[in-house]
Amino acid sequence: MMEFRNVAIIAHVDHGKTTLVDAMLRQAGAFRINEALTECVMDSNPLERERGITILSKNCAVTYEIRFGPNKGTILRVNIIDTPGHADFGGEVERVLRMADGCALLIDALEGPMPQTRFVLQKAIQLGLKPIVVVNKCDRLDARTDAVVNEVFDLLIELGADEIALDFPVLWASGRDGWASRDKNDKDRGVDDLFDAILTHVPAPKMDIHGPLQFLVTNLDYSEYVGRIAIGRVMRGTIKPGMAVGLCRADGSMDRGRVSKVNQFQGLGRREAQEVFAGDLCAVEGIPDITIGDTIVHPDSPDALPRVSVDEPTLHMVFRINDGPLGGREGKFVTSRQLSERLDRELRSNVALRVTPGETSEEFHVSGRGLLHLGVLLETMRREGFELTVGKPQVIEKEVNGIMCEPWERLTLDVAESGMGAALELLGSRAAEITKVDQRNGRMHIEADIPARGLIGLRSRLLNATGGEAVMHHAFASWRGVNPGAIKPRVQGVLIANEAGPATSYAIEPLSDRAVMFVKPGDICYQGMLVGENTRENNLVVNATRMKPFSNVRAISKDATVVLKQPRIMSLEQALEYIEEDELVEITPSAIRMRKRLLNETERKRVERSERSRAEASSREG
Repeated sequence: MMEFRNVAIIAHVDHGKTTLVDAMLRQAGAFRINEALTECVMDSNPLERERGITILSKNCAVTYEIRFGPNKGTILRVNIIDTPGHADFGGEVERVLRMADGCALLIDALEGPMPQTRFVLQKAIQLGLKPIVVVNKCDRLDARTDAVVNEVFDLLIELGADEIALDFPVLWASGRDGWASRDKNDKDRGVDDLFDAILTHVPAPKMDIHGPLQFLVTNLDYSEYVGRIAIGRVMRGTIKPGMAVGLCRADGSMDRGRVSKVNQFQGLGRREAQEVFAGDLCAVEGIPDITIGDTIVHPDSPDALPRVSVDEPTLHMVFRINDGPLGGREGKFVTSRQLSERLDRELRSNVALRVTPGETSEEFHVSGRGLLHLGVLLETMRREGFELTVGKPQVIEKEVNGIMCEPWERLTLDVAESGMGAALELLGSRAAEITKVDQRNGRMHIEADIPARGLIGLRSRLLNATGGEAVMHHAFASWRGVNPGAIKPRVQGVLIANEAGPATSYAIEPLSDRAVMFVKPGDICYQGMLVGENTRENNLVVNATRMKPFSNVRAISKDATVVLKQPRIMSLEQALEYIEEDELVEITPSAIRMRKRLLNETERKRVERSERSRAEASSREG
């Protein structure tokens, strides 16, 4: 007899979720013997591999025969739903959890529950999913296994879990070594105990196969040949190719259509199915313009399911075409029409994203769940060949009960003892409220509540202040009244280029004594571009393209070798965090540059004077 279960894997970033899923796939025989394998096969997106995080939730299915214990010989088919571990991709998390009947909560044996574990677990508990706790990385010498289990118990109580959820089974695991066991010392069974726990503790899906069809669309795929592919769960009835169906939309209307093909998940791929029954997951082709949250129903019984609710965006940026001196030289897609079409395409599957027109036809206000959420979109577009500029990320405020509120986040920080003073000072300047400080294995663990606008630029400044000895995680906590406490802007000034052309070592050498450079010899500069960070608070306008003057007089130092300091190369997210209100990040397929909004120095001074006189006039009136 075959049993089947739908289970979601929940974990914080870098706690080993994708690696453990790899072990489950391998031991269930999901790969051919001669198949070339890579690590983290579930992270198929290049950005996911580079960053070591899961961005897009993915489904796979494995069939496994249990080899030990009372369930020995039982054949189990498991639909594994791999969820993103970062709160910025909460739009993914909330909808894919609706496909699961239970969850495996993966916790690092040293770090314990982290803010984003809490975020996803809270969503799972709200949906009534019961957790199986898997303590991963038990092979670490500094593992705190028992303490971590107690922290999970405390977290579940805090999240309002019922008694059944609190009576959770615990497995000890090392995803890298390919074992998960009820006994810490029994490492010879592979992940058999994990499959057994899924069979025992995850309830079988409710299977009303005789009722009229209900299929909830929780994800979308796209094919150039068949268009949109709806991925979801059959909640009631059955679905088969050629079947006439209705599609219940967000406005309450119903369109009619016909299913052309149904695919079930098998291993990491899909196989065509003649019929899929209630409780199972599948991918449906043939219905145009279908969107996430729609319900596929029997046309004679249009009984729509509740739509997927997604937390509101907390951050927005202005995307605009690149109007700088180098605009249009490095990208394939450079017009506002192409930018608009790309954002419309992203909205089809990225449900946590919002796009509204800007002040001009060349601008778009794009809102998301956080800097990483928007940064991943920008990096994806950059690799596709888009060229654009974006402004400083702005926190979205909203009115709650007549009070203007801003998003607050729960922050955890691990820092070396030597950097604790600098970290606390920096948090204080960001209006953070420290809630907990303790010591863990020679490092200080700090927990705090902080306004979301205080997080913008915090990571890079924290790394600079602590000499790179800081690890920071955060997740959305609540909406609170806008904190009037001003968050200090960037302390250091910047070096601004006043000439166009390639940077030269002759110009950079004297500048590097008083600044950290962003460019190296040969990099193209233009007027208004940021080429370095000043050690003092004021901005400096410099010529980074100055050439050594030619003369017919020989100098002793003529052939002296110039040794320059390594420039600071910023990633896209670091550049977005670094800029201020009057600056932009220029994004092209080959470069990430920072520049002033107004490139001309005279124009910048004129605006500064008018703002200063306006401020003086308002202070006199006050």
